[in-house]
Amino acid sequence: MTRRLEGTVALVTGASSGIGHATALELARKGASVAVVGRREDRLTDLASEISSTGGKALVVPADITTAEAAAEAVERTVEGLGRLDTLVNNAGLMLLGPAPGADLNEWQRMVDINLMGLMYTSHAAMPHLVKAAADGPRRVADIVNISSLNGRNAYAMMAVYTATKFGVTGFSEALRQELAKQHVRVSVVEPGSVDTELRTHNSDAVQQLLNAGLGDIDRLQSQDIADTVGYIVTRPRHVAVAELLVRPTEQA
Repeated sequence: MTRRLEGTVALVTGASSGIGHATALELARKGASVAVVGRREDRLTDLASEISSTGGKALVVPADITTAEAAAEAVERTVEGLGRLDTLVNNAGLMLLGPAPGADLNEWQRMVDINLMGLMYTSHAAMPHLVKAAADGPRRVADIVNISSLNGRNAYAMMAVYTATKFGVTGFSEALRQELAKQHVRVSVVEPGSVDTELRTHNSDAVQQLLNAGLGDIDRLQSQDIADTVGYIVTRPRHVAVAELLVRPTEQA
């Protein structure tokens, strides 16, 4: 059985930048048709053009998956536009850090809505299609890959709610894995350490300075490193499931 992804369809959320952008390109290189989902349509269009220019196939799906209706619509548009769904990569996320006392509760809500509920909504909508793909698809296996964080294992000061959402992602992923395993829908969680993306730039200058001071002058992971990890997970043979992968920069303590 081929380990490449020809004849399959992947949906990647948060595809307008960073890990999502790199993952969409990586899955397309492996032969999948890819639905790129995110809020910034102009960036998604550029990404789809990049995929098309190398012979791949991409579908632009502008969506804010923080509502169940929008997440379900994104999944349905993918299936209608590309014919099926074999792989879901839940990557969309937000990291707003700072002390808990006096924190902006709207920021807490935004992180819960996108990091946890958006991932759950998309997974819920995708599951029937993934079960079907595992039963009759070319590879007879389907995948949900949830991008969590090192914060899904360890709690840190100044990151209370971000950490809570990522612990939630890790727990949800393991429970869902157990439910879907017999149907050959694999559920995996990837936990990156520090990655050089725009995610941390959504914070204040003071918080960014604290992050940089804590990490020091280390060589951070790049988005492609995590895309390579996702590509490895979803190209395993049918009998191999990678449930959890923690990926750190070599120098990160």
